Amino acid sequence: MSQGRHADRDYSFALAQRVQELMRDYGPSATPRAYTVWYSYVAGHHPLMNDALKRLIAQKQALTEADTDALFEQHLAGGRLADIAGETSATMLSEIAGVMEMLDLSVGSAAAYNASLSSLSQDLTQNAVTRERVREIVGTLVGKTREVATSNRVLEARMRESRAEIEMLREKLEATRLESLTDPLTGLSNRKHFEEVLRTSVESAAVTGTPMSLVVLDIDFFKRFNDLYGHLTGDQVLRLVAIVMRESAGPQATLARFGGEEFGIVLPGLERAEARVIAEAVRQSVMGRDLVKRSTGESLGRVSVSVGVAVHKAGDSPVSLLERADLCMFAAKRAGRNRTIDDSVGADVLQDVA
Repeated sequence: MSQGRHADRDYSFALAQRVQELMRDYGPSATPRAYTVWYSYVAGHHPLMNDALKRLIAQKQALTEADTDALFEQHLAGGRLADIAGETSATMLSEIAGVMEMLDLSVGSAAAYNASLSSLSQDLTQNAVTRERVREIVGTLVGKTREVATSNRVLEARMRESRAEIEMLREKLEATRLESLTDPLTGLSNRKHFEEVLRTSVESAAVTGTPMSLVVLDIDFFKRFNDLYGHLTGDQVLRLVAIVMRESAGPQATLARFGGEEFGIVLPGLERAEARVIAEAVRQSVMGRDLVKRSTGESLGRVSVSVGVAVHKAGDSPVSLLERADLCMFAAKRAGRNRTIDDSVGADVLQDVA
């Protein structure tokens, strides 16, 4: 076994050992789902799940099976959308198989026609040609040609139908893919897509040396607002924040809702100062909107957001960058809310929040 394989094996064993320790320390759940959650946590594959798990650990000494099941469903499961994609793919493959069968029939028909022509050509060459015989041969040719023409018309019609069916299935697959990456309430990217973009953006910044920044924002006093006016009005606030984010961020940004009232903006290619301009534009625009309850026309006043901005540094992982942006956002809340704080502040300011 090569040295690289030894290293991979040792790393896997070390991960598994750490997973077992965590499951023992924070049990009692020891289901396959729980193992998957803890393994992903140790490996650092899903930074948002790690963040949620850390919060649970801070709140309670032991995680229940319901806790790990919820984490699995929210961050790791593909569930319904994977089933839809699988069914659609199977239908598409079946349709393609039908097209291939039609093509085989077409090839067979052409081969039979060619054989008929060859046979007639031989007949003309080897036998005496009379006017009657020529008439027979021409009649046979006309008949065979009509058969091929009819066969081709049927094939063409079936091919058009199959093409339309395959195009419809392709569109369904694309819609399913987009649904799997979209938050249904706001239309922004969901947690899964946010994690994927954050990971690829961090990796790209590390390889190319180009800047990237991350903005995290949280709606201030959102739970109190929900309790006071109801969840439907709370949903209206979430959509408002999403609209403002679309208006304020450029086309290079990935906008996401990755928690209840938590939003993120991944900004590849932007330095801290540029990201802060976008963050402030979002914050000020949200604060400047008057909320009106649609059902009654009642004025609900205004809401605000607290915003954290972190810029990618050498050695950053998706987890460390997200944690730093989170700390900045919590520092903004501690400082009075409705403000933006970036990671240029002293470490002591962020440490007070940790």
